[in-house]
Amino acid sequence: MSAVTLASAPEDATALEAAEADHVRLAGELAGRVALLLTAAERDHDAAERIRAGLVAFCDRELLPHAAAEQAVLYPAARRLPDSRLLIESLIAGHGCLASVVDSLRAAPTPLRAAADARALQVLFDELVDRENGLVLPLLAVAPGVRLAALLTELRDLFPHSAPASGTAAARAAGSAQDATGEVAEERGGCGGGCGCGGAEEAEVPELDVRNVPHALRHATVFGALGAVPAGDAMVLVAPHDPLPLLAQIEQREPGRFAVEYLQRGPEAWRLRLSHR
Repeated sequence: MSAVTLASAPEDATALEAAEADHVRLAGELAGRVALLLTAAERDHDAAERIRAGLVAFCDRELLPHAAAEQAVLYPAARRLPDSRLLIESLIAGHGCLASVVDSLRAAPTPLRAAADARALQVLFDELVDRENGLVLPLLAVAPGVRLAALLTELRDLFPHSAPASGTAAARAAGSAQDATGEVAEERGGCGGGCGCGGAEEAEVPELDVRNVPHALRHATVFGALGAVPAGDAMVLVAPHDPLPLLAQIEQREPGRFAVEYLQRGPEAWRLRLSHR
């Protein structure tokens, strides 16, 4: 069933789609940072500490302000709808838990404890997003007398990181263009990975394997992980295919910032080292 049939006005259908896409972006970026922390915690405590600090900063800058803006704008409108009071109260409680887990992550005494807190944070946020996308936003989109598009405009005034209502269509158009034409220059070391031997990986770095990540979350997950890589460091990306469209998007977002080295070229996995210049 399309978003249009679930909304009381075309602009609310567009707003519903954009809000859901923004949740996907946040969940994906969080997943990427958490995945990188989980691998670093087992391999390099110094790298894990840097990633943990970046994850906390991401939560302070995006996750928690977004939750606060939803609670201030969307939840009061949803709470006035029939039979929604308990749902909204549970979501408000979930936001409180979200802040508590971030505080625990902030004060984590060891990389392994930080990794456990980060994983708990991801699970909790995913559960909140599922209920907001599956229940709250659709309820607001069809409710008589409620204009979801206006509510999301107010939310964006409180939280500027949220995507505009027309962002989904624009993002899809950009993605389609990159899928068709995306190419990226490669910087190779050793054999360049063409033989599948693994290339010349000089030092062990955190690894992000996206082969089992849902396609809708995959690019956002990689962007989140790259946001956790400081200048001078690197990460290894494991993908199910040659990720040329993704590499084109990375270059478009941050021209020249990441050098790409292929470590393995299939057949079951492509491994690339992405170095933050």
